[in-house]
Amino acid sequence: MDAGHKENIHVLGEQPSLFSQFLIEVRDHQIQKDRAKFRRNIGRLGEIFAYRISQTLEYNRRRVMTPLGSLEMPTLSNEPVIISILRAGLPLHQGILNYFDNADNGFVSAYRKDNNETQNGFEVKMEYIASPCLKDRVVILADPMLATGASLSQAYDAICKLGPPAHIHLVSLIASKIGLQNIIAKIPSSMITIWLGAIDEELNEKSYIVPGLGDAGDLAYGTKV
Repeated sequence: MDAGHKENIHVLGEQPSLFSQFLIEVRDHQIQKDRAKFRRNIGRLGEIFAYRISQTLEYNRRRVMTPLGSLEMPTLSNEPVIISILRAGLPLHQGILNYFDNADNGFVSAYRKDNNETQNGFEVKMEYIASPCLKDRVVILADPMLATGASLSQAYDAICKLGPPAHIHLVSLIASKIGLQNIIAKIPSSMITIWLGAIDEELNEKSYIVPGLGDAGDLAYGTKV
């Protein structure tokens, strides 16, 4: 990992905080049984990610009138574009959108398809991306699990065709070490800042993160067929 990428990776769950508490509840297999709480906790994590990202964005000064006077305060220059990978990314997307509530939004349809000819037994298929023009925009790309990095890699390629954007903030709750390595090998450090809750050591034979949290989409919305 080069110095540029190392400086641009932020793991928020490393320090004890409300963030780490919400992350514990998202991982806990008993608490996960409450789907509404699972989605809400992911949303809370998204809100904290959004706040931290907001500290890196550009601001202008503007004069604000209060009932008793006026003062200059910083105001966000431009809202980012929030893009998530369906369907697992929706609760995380909503949490980020709660704070950037005037942001433009985009959605990527990507999923795993069985393919016994590949090393992992599947391939990632991307069907479409619905997004505004991203040229010179700041993009927040949200996917709760960074496992192999295949879906995020395809999403990055699609995003660049709609821009290129000025910068991408990649947000994931949990990343595997190999998935993180794959992403930083593909995307230049000048283009990306990576925001994570935790980095886990392993992928199992089905390329799920271990210990991870399971299938985020199924836990949030029910088992798919």
